[in-house]
Amino acid sequence: MSLKENMQVLKEGLNSEEKFFESAVRTERFVKKYQKPMIGSVIVLLLALGGSAGYKSYQEIKMERANKALTTLLANPADANAIKELSENSKSLSELYLLSKALREKDVKSLQTLQTASTSEVADIATYESAVLSNDTKGLEIYTKKQGGVYQEFAILEEAVSSIQGGKVQSAHTALGSIKEDSALYPLAQMLSHYGVK
Repeated sequence: MSLKENMQVLKEGLNSEEKFFESAVRTERFVKKYQKPMIGSVIVLLLALGGSAGYKSYQEIKMERANKALTTLLANPADANAIKELSENSKSLSELYLLSKALREKDVKSLQTLQTASTSEVADIATYESAVLSNDTKGLEIYTKKQGGVYQEFAILEEAVSSIQGGKVQSAHTALGSIKEDSALYPLAQMLSHYGVK
């Protein structure tokens, strides 16, 4: 290599080192300038991850307590402490247990209380079952008009049977006609309409 080429290689080497040092200085300035926000962000991230893990652990402990209370209640339904423990740790599971107990015992008063449950499905089933058990035709009629009722078509059948027993044939036909063809209860509604309503 000639001296000129050597100088050129040396010059390029120095330029690349100069660029490296320049970028290092820029990085150092950036870190110094934004050091506190970056540390704050890392701390916030660590706190968020720790909080999330702690909350998940707390939820798991509550679920374990609720499951233990439910197991106790299934063995001894009169255990007041287990009912309290279940209610404190899982409101929805507590409402579901109370619904199953009220249905098993045909307890209309408890079902009426559960109509205001925070779990919408429990409230819906309690509304239907309390109307059926207490032969509340007005309650069934209101339930049939409720949007998205779990037992809406059963309520329509109940209403139709009540109308048939009361001699209101046209009312029964109208109620049975509201059950859609794609429903699993449609064949039953058709049979009831054909054989039950004359």
